[in-house]
Amino acid sequence: MQRYSIFSLARNALSGHRNWPQAWRSPVPRQEYDVIIIGGGGHGLATAYYLAAEHGVTNVAVLEKGWIGGGNTGRNTSIIRSNYLWDESAAIYEKSLKLYENLTSVLNFNIMLSQRGVMNLAHNEHDLKEMSRRVRAIRGNGVDSEILTPAQIKQLVPALNTSKSRRYPILGASLQRRGGIARHDAVAWGYARGADAFGVDIIQNCDVIGIRRKGGKVSEVETTSGAIKAKKVGVAVAGHASVLAEMAGFRLPVDSHPLQAMVSEPLKPILDCVVMSNTVHVYVSQSDKGELVIGAGIDAFNSYAQRGSWRVIESQMSALVELFPIFSRVRLMRTWGGIVDICPDASPILSKTPVEGLYFNCGWGTGGFKATPGSGWAFAHTIAKDEPHPINSPFSLDRFISGALINEHGAAAVAH
Repeated sequence: MQRYSIFSLARNALSGHRNWPQAWRSPVPRQEYDVIIIGGGGHGLATAYYLAAEHGVTNVAVLEKGWIGGGNTGRNTSIIRSNYLWDESAAIYEKSLKLYENLTSVLNFNIMLSQRGVMNLAHNEHDLKEMSRRVRAIRGNGVDSEILTPAQIKQLVPALNTSKSRRYPILGASLQRRGGIARHDAVAWGYARGADAFGVDIIQNCDVIGIRRKGGKVSEVETTSGAIKAKKVGVAVAGHASVLAEMAGFRLPVDSHPLQAMVSEPLKPILDCVVMSNTVHVYVSQSDKGELVIGAGIDAFNSYAQRGSWRVIESQMSALVELFPIFSRVRLMRTWGGIVDICPDASPILSKTPVEGLYFNCGWGTGGFKATPGSGWAFAHTIAKDEPHPINSPFSLDRFISGALINEHGAAAVAH
C-alpha cells in the first residue's frame, strides 16, 4: 500500500488532487471471466473481495450500472447490529458484526466503525415481555444483549424524554453495546480497493441488459459494454433482483419498496447511542459531522423510485419529537430514498438458483448494510464451492417450497 506524508497530502490538496492515485483501476471488460458479480454495492464488492482473498478466485469482474456505492450502499443509515431473534439470523449477522470489528485493519481502510450501542425502547407491558423474550433468545446464541431500566436509559441518553406522563412512556430498553454505526461508502471503497489489489476488474457505468443460458447453464451476460462470457454469475443488486431473475427466466418471491431516511442540520455531540422505537416507529443516531440521521419504515407502495412520500417524513418527525422534544427546533437538511427487496418472511436469499452457475444474493429488506461483510463472505463461499456455507444454507430459495421460513418481521419492524 502507498503511504502518504503530511507534506504529500498537502501537496495533493493544493494541486486539486490531480496527482492523487486511483483507489482502483477502471479496466476495459475482458471477453470472459471465471465469475461475474452483478452489482457494485457493498454486498457485490465484498463477495468479489472474499472470492479472491478466501478462495483464490481472482479472474472476477464486478459490473456496476452506475458508480461504486451509488445505490443502497450510499443511501442507508449505516447502522450495524446482530441482535436478531432466530438462530439462523443471529448466526449470519453475528458473523457480519465480527468481520466489521476487524475490517479497518483487514482492508487497511478506515471504515469509521463506532460501536456506540444500539438501544430498542419498550413503551408498554407487551413491549417489555417481548423484549425479555428476545434478549434471552439473543443471549442464548452467544450475542451480547441486556435490559436497561428507565434510570439506566436516562443516564445513557440524557436528551431522551423518560417522563411517565408522556403518551408513550419508556418502561425499559434492550441494548446491544457492540452495535453502532460505520461509514457506509467507506465500506464499499475499502472492499473495492481490496478486491482490485487482488486483480478483480471493477467496471462502472456498465448496465446489465440480459443473462444468457446455454443448456440450462449460465453462459454470458449482455451489457451496455457488450457481451461478456462467464462460467459463474453472482447477482447482488438491491431493489432490482426480480428484474435480473426475470432476465434469467425465473421469478423471485420479492417485492421492491422505497425506504426513506433523512438528516438534520449539524449539532454539537448530544446522542452517543443509536435509539430505536418500534412502537413510536422511528430510529435516530448522530453522525460524526453532527447530523441527526433519522429513519423508520418502508413506504407501503411498490416502486423502483429512489424517493418516497411526504406522509412517511411527517410521521418520522412526529415520532422523533415524541421521544426527543428538544429536537423540535432542529432543521431538517435533506431526505433521500433507497430501494429494498423484501421477502415474505423478511429474511434474505443467499442461494443457488434453477439456472446452473447462477447465484442470487437479495431480499435483505432493511437489513442490508449491517449484513455486508457476512453476506459477501458466505456468498463467495457459495459461488466458489457451488454449495452454500452452513451459515447461509437456511436462506436458500428452497425454503419457499419446504415452508422452512425465517420470520424476522419483528426484528425489522422499524426498518433499520
